[in-house]
Amino acid sequence: MFTSGSTGRPKAILSSHRNLVSTVSGQSYGRFGPGEVFLQCSPVSWDAFSLEFWGALLHGGVTVLQPGQRPEPVLIGELSRKHGVTMLQLSASLFNFLVDEHPEAFETVTVAFTGGEAASPAHVRKLQELKPGIRVVNGYGPAESMGFTTTYTVEPGDAVIPVGTPLVNKAGYVLDAHLNLCPPGVTGELYLAGDGLAHGYLGRSDLTSTRFVPNPFTTTGDRLYRTGDLAHFDRDGRLHYDGRADDQIKIRGFRVEPGETEMALLTHPAVTQAVVTVHHEQLAAYVVTDGDTDSDEIRRHVADRLPEHLVPTYLVTLERLPLTPNGKVDKRALPEPAAVASLGRAPRTPLEETLVGLFARTLDTTADLTIDDDFFHHGGHSLLGARLTNHIAAALDVRLTIRDVFQHPTPPGSPSTSNR
Repeated sequence: MFTSGSTGRPKAILSSHRNLVSTVSGQSYGRFGPGEVFLQCSPVSWDAFSLEFWGALLHGGVTVLQPGQRPEPVLIGELSRKHGVTMLQLSASLFNFLVDEHPEAFETVTVAFTGGEAASPAHVRKLQELKPGIRVVNGYGPAESMGFTTTYTVEPGDAVIPVGTPLVNKAGYVLDAHLNLCPPGVTGELYLAGDGLAHGYLGRSDLTSTRFVPNPFTTTGDRLYRTGDLAHFDRDGRLHYDGRADDQIKIRGFRVEPGETEMALLTHPAVTQAVVTVHHEQLAAYVVTDGDTDSDEIRRHVADRLPEHLVPTYLVTLERLPLTPNGKVDKRALPEPAAVASLGRAPRTPLEETLVGLFARTLDTTADLTIDDDFFHHGGHSLLGARLTNHIAAALDVRLTIRDVFQHPTPPGSPSTSNR
């Protein structure tokens, strides 16, 4: 199997027939048997293909193969209805898109899987309302652990969707930096074990040794796979995905996990999909909504739940998120973000007009700023804040600090207005 990982560089994963058979045999997360019809929605090099192909054939079922190299939503709908597909396995982004644009794809489906990214409670709920009785399963598992490692059957009304509990003969451990078990509710790094574990990476002994490590909880020479994912168990023993351990960035001196912001965005009732990236050392959020929603209102929603440095500077609303051939969000295809347009007031005094001009000059923007525009909502950060204070000192002979800019980020709120 091959995986691109977060870096986009393909890695060849050596796994065994035993791992494959174990993942699709003696399990209860799906329905297997002669009467089941699975549809291929994954490239053949992806571990998800194993369920769609061998999950059907090893139990006497039918697998319907798609032509081409990537899943096509229209074709998925056509093939699903034509062949009476009963099982659809989809990345979360593709799942959401089909629910919104091609719900007919689920017409005969009895089990629908969403995985690869955080599940959207809004889309799961929408499908459950469109097709009462359908079983929606949220799955988690990297190719290094052969397909699904944990699953959770979503109950109607679930506001939070965990990734669930391990499959038979598989296991998951949430460990701290010293490889100690984290108690329920405490986030740590997720390590996997059991029959699904790969032998390692082809020709990459260095990478294999850093990712496949000795299991400290056994004496039989077993190994753990270090996923790089953050997770926690709840008190019911269900695993919750909390983002990546290696995606941390610094925003104004703070360590930031973009997944935290994505989760907060998804709690807004109008936001159905969200992805957060970094643009010019600032957080850029891309959201899909189910109606006309003011971007400032979405930002206020996030600001009420997260510290200021986790609130996205840029917020872009899209009709849909671009997808890779594997059906995941293609971050490289996201459009260049721009600061949110403002409907604020025009300058009322010569001083406010000067300050608006200094804001625009510092931010190097051609946008028509207003006196209600927040410096940090248009790409400002601590270094630009320092530059702004220099411009104000030169133009108005008023000395401000970076702290003043953080505390008063709009032109009327600037201490320079009260000092003149």
